[in-house]
Amino acid sequence: MKLIKTEVKNKVLKSMMNILDKRRKEIIEANKKDQDAFSRDDQALYDRLVVDDKKVDDMIRSVREVMEQEDPVGQVIEHRKLNTGLDITNKTAPFGNILIIYESRPDVTIEAAVLAFKANNKIYLKGGKEAINSNKILEECWHEALEENGLSKDWIELLHMDRTETQEFLKNPPEQLDLIVPRGGERLIGFVKEHATGAVLVSGRGNNFLYVSKNADFEVAKKVILNAKTDKISGCNALDKVLVDKNIEDFEGKVKELQQVFKEFKVNILVDEEVSKILTDEEKIPSEDTWYEEFLAMKIVIGAIDGLDAAIEKINKYSGGHSASIITTDKDEALTFMEQVDSAAVYHNASTRFTDGGQMGVGAELAISTDKLHHRGPLGLKQLVTNKYYVLGEGHVRV
Repeated sequence: MKLIKTEVKNKVLKSMMNILDKRRKEIIEANKKDQDAFSRDDQALYDRLVVDDKKVDDMIRSVREVMEQEDPVGQVIEHRKLNTGLDITNKTAPFGNILIIYESRPDVTIEAAVLAFKANNKIYLKGGKEAINSNKILEECWHEALEENGLSKDWIELLHMDRTETQEFLKNPPEQLDLIVPRGGERLIGFVKEHATGAVLVSGRGNNFLYVSKNADFEVAKKVILNAKTDKISGCNALDKVLVDKNIEDFEGKVKELQQVFKEFKVNILVDEEVSKILTDEEKIPSEDTWYEEFLAMKIVIGAIDGLDAAIEKINKYSGGHSASIITTDKDEALTFMEQVDSAAVYHNASTRFTDGGQMGVGAELAISTDKLHHRGPLGLKQLVTNKYYVLGEGHVRV
């Protein structure tokens, strides 16, 4: 993989910002074609699809943020000189070829590409057919920025393929794919894992839980729960399950308070067996499978739980390993929860909606990884490199 100088990469990104602004009207018009062709049955997917002036501004801001970040390539991780005289330096290095497959969101065509390019990787982008017009014009913008600065447009390539062609590409790529990131729901992730021959980093599945401890400040709980559920239902960091400790003071009254809050915001409620005895007019969860489900909709499960240990066990069994939160005034209890819950991000008295590169100070992100290798959480610029050992000798041989 040819290394591009930092100043050249930054010139490409500066050009890209200007091109996005210059072609703003064309981008929004192309997106309007996608919107017009889209059935709004899936509101979460539709929300992700829309590009307006604000979204173009966000794209430009993402490019600027990455341009202003330090180049992650060639950074010294560790250096040592051995008694043998060998001089060894471990440095960051590009992955090489990255493929990201994603649904709906045209802004991923900007965020994924800008991160991969600044980290000196070639990236293949496979967006969903619902955003084809938006993605095509954004690819044109990238190619214009690259060629304006003397680089091949092959650094950033949008795959114009149907499902069968994508399957074949995963099985027999034209060149080695060093990292494959499926960003979407269970079906997409399953499809990629089934057919890919390269390393797959799973991203995007939520099914996030929040535990209301017996020691919770219930006003804080209501505020956090409402934000986590309703702020953006299409986000993988949205809340799906609320576990209320049966030992909390006035358990029945507090469950009814939650019901009222959700009703006011038109959130559909599902309840477990115990809560159904209190909220008798709400639908019971149809099966155990509901506990595993990510909703991406104005829908929530309220369940009863008996204590911290039971809450931790239930979350670790059913959640997507993305984000989990505890509401409590007991800091020791919060620490135990955060240490023992197996999720990429764990929260104390805060909304799961903060699991986001921008909100966590990482900046633009390729995805939110729920894997433990190679990285967990927001995949920002610093996470899109691997490492390489530089070993200097003077005719050294091993004996």
